[in-house]
Amino acid sequence: MDYVNLGPSGLKVSRLCLGCMSYGDTTRGWHGDWVLSEDESRPFIREALEAGINFFDTANMYSLGASEEVVGKLLREFARRDEIVLATKAFLPWRQAPNAGGNSRKSLMQAVDDSLVRLKMDYVDLFQIHRWDDFTPIEETMEALHDIVKAGKARYIGASSMWAWQFAKAQEVARSNGWTRFISMQNHVNLLYREEEREMLPLCEDQGVGVIPWSPLARGKLARAWDEATVRSETDGFGKTLYRQQEEADRAIVEAVGAIAEDRGVARATVALAWHFAKGVTAPIIGATKPGHIAAAMAALDLELSADEVARLEDPYVPKAPVGIASTAPRNWTLSVTGE
Repeated sequence: MDYVNLGPSGLKVSRLCLGCMSYGDTTRGWHGDWVLSEDESRPFIREALEAGINFFDTANMYSLGASEEVVGKLLREFARRDEIVLATKAFLPWRQAPNAGGNSRKSLMQAVDDSLVRLKMDYVDLFQIHRWDDFTPIEETMEALHDIVKAGKARYIGASSMWAWQFAKAQEVARSNGWTRFISMQNHVNLLYREEEREMLPLCEDQGVGVIPWSPLARGKLARAWDEATVRSETDGFGKTLYRQQEEADRAIVEAVGAIAEDRGVARATVALAWHFAKGVTAPIIGATKPGHIAAAMAALDLELSADEVARLEDPYVPKAPVGIASTAPRNWTLSVTGE
C-alpha cells in the first residue's frame, strides 16, 4: 500500500479509503435492504486493515448513526487509534427537529459531539460538511469548524459535493480570517460522471486540495455487466437518481470497462478504479460488501492504464446535467432525505 499526504496537510492516508455507509444497522435509516450488520461488517474492516488501508469514511446520517457505532467499535477492536485516519460528516438531518442538521454553529457543535459519543473516540481525523448550507452564512460555518479543530475534536476539516465557487468562497473566508481551511474535497467522480472535471478538480489541483471521490464505481454500475442487477441497485433510491442521463453512452463506457478488464485479466472494478489514479485522485472511497471487493480495489493500485486505454474509457462520455451536489435542504427537515 502506498501512503500520500492528504492535500496540503501532513496527514498520511492510504491510496484507497474504505467507505462505511454499508456498515451499520439494517433496521435504521433508508438503506436497510443492503446495509451490513456489525457481524457482517467485521470481515471487511479486518481485511481492509490487513491490506494496509488506514483511511475510513463514515457520516452521522449513515444508518442514522449506527454506521459510526459499528465502525468505531470494529476499528477499536482491530487497530491502534494513532494508526488509522477516521473521517465522518455532518449536515443532513439526524432528527426531525430544528437545528438537527445543517451547517450552523449549533448544529455542527452538536453533530461532532454526538459522533464522538457513537464512535467512542476523543477525536476524528477529518470532519467534513456533507453539503453546502444555503441557510447559514459561510462565515459562521467556517469559524465553527475552526473552533472544533482548536478544541481538539477534529484534526482536519474537509468538504463534500458543492459548486466550485462555493468551495472557493469557503476557503477564502477561512484564509482571510486565519481560520482552518479544508484539506480535502469528497465529490462525485467516476467514468459515468465526469462533470467535476470542468471546475472542481482543476480548482483542487491548483490549490493542492486532496480529492477523495464518493461512488468511484458509479454505485457498482462500473463493476458489473450493464444488465446485471443487485439488491442495492434495485433498492437504492438515491443511486437511481444519479445515472438516468445518457444511458446509451453509459452502456458504451461500461462495455469498454469490461473489454479492458478481459484483456488485462482483472476485475471490472480494478479497471474503473485504476482510471481514478490516472486522473490524479488522492484516494477513491470504495465500498466492500462481498468477498473480492477489497482485492479488486487493491489490484487497481498496480494497474497502469495506457493512454489508449484511458481514451477508450473516456471517448463515449456525453456531458450531463450536474447531479449529487444539490445543497439546499428544506427549512423543515425530513428524515426521508437520502445521500451518499
